[in-house]
Amino acid sequence: MTPAKSEAEILEIEGHEVRISSPAKIVFPAQGITKLDIVRYYLAVADGALRGAGGRPMVLKRFPKGIDAEPFFQKRVPENHPDFIDTATLQYARGTSAEEAVIRDAAGLAWVINLGCLDLNPHPIRAEDLDHPDELRIDLDPMPGVDWSQIVDVAFVAREVLDDVGLVGWPKTSGSRGMHILVRIAPQWDYKQVRTAAETLAREVENRAPGLATARWWKEERGESVFVDFNQNAKDRTVASAYSIRPLPDARVSTPLDWDEVRERRPDEFTVLTVPQRFADLGDPHGGIDDAVGTLDGLLRLADELGPAEKPPRGGDGSGRRQSTMPLIEIARTKAKSESIAALDEWTKRYPGVAARLHPADVLIDGMRGSSSLWYRVRVNLQHVPEAERPPQETLIADYDPWEGKVWPGSQ
Repeated sequence: MTPAKSEAEILEIEGHEVRISSPAKIVFPAQGITKLDIVRYYLAVADGALRGAGGRPMVLKRFPKGIDAEPFFQKRVPENHPDFIDTATLQYARGTSAEEAVIRDAAGLAWVINLGCLDLNPHPIRAEDLDHPDELRIDLDPMPGVDWSQIVDVAFVAREVLDDVGLVGWPKTSGSRGMHILVRIAPQWDYKQVRTAAETLAREVENRAPGLATARWWKEERGESVFVDFNQNAKDRTVASAYSIRPLPDARVSTPLDWDEVRERRPDEFTVLTVPQRFADLGDPHGGIDDAVGTLDGLLRLADELGPAEKPPRGGDGSGRRQSTMPLIEIARTKAKSESIAALDEWTKRYPGVAARLHPADVLIDGMRGSSSLWYRVRVNLQHVPEAERPPQETLIADYDPWEGKVWPGSQ
């Protein structure tokens, strides 16, 4: 019997039976971490993980083929879900709706992990009030070429802005290259107002740390800076919550920190193998987050003071699409990230002299959300290439269409 086909194991968790299929399946080969190890990790940090994701509708991000394959996103809860899994029906912008899973206990954690989930991706709302977020999410997303110390500097600027408007920020590693700062707010504002507040904070951070941080939504305009990603507060967006395992080879974990740890610790310290002992020894640094509920009044007043954010110019072709101010060319659209990297390598071989002039932040590989999975767009910003040497826009090396065959409600 192969490890992937091992017999299912039944776990008794707080009075509920949870079936774990293929418990010996290897999920992280470098460490020999199995599916059952992942379940036991989440049970060890359940109080913290539920503080971040419990009681919230969540998108199920499933990795049925392992961490080296693209996951798929499942909004609708499986029909045969157990009775300890609650649900909430969310309405989406395209006119569709989905009954999403809501977990409330450790058994729920084990159940979603058995489906092939690694990270937990809850909405910033409670199941009892789907229209008013109770969490403002600050996502510090570094551009290529940005190191951890710059992210830390921007985090402390964000903390300063939050202090000035009477809010408390709770930092955590993203589990990848960046950092998240979570803010509990009273559920009194709708998504549009929360996003406005988040964008205002981002703009103020950029004002206070020009060159280090940016609030520019368009990636090619950011340079080597930390993007304060306010759009993570838009409706239907989710982020990996506290104690989520990320699909990186070292089994890295999105880990809550105390502010006095932020300058000293590094994201790669926190993995499936290290975080349970940290949690047992120190508890959850975000243990007080639900007692620090604040108001958006200060940020919304600041929004009025700053005035409307600058909008990009629109193209003159009648499409109404935004016109970039940068000399961009598109290289490829691919289904998998490995394919996008291969396409970029092919383009680099075509134009080695041009590639040598590019700065790290000039290469733009964007994960784009499709109907149920990510796809990847590859672009190059030629701003550092003399105009006479810039290659033209050519036929895409790969041209994957993530919407092929998709039929939208009401389109027929």
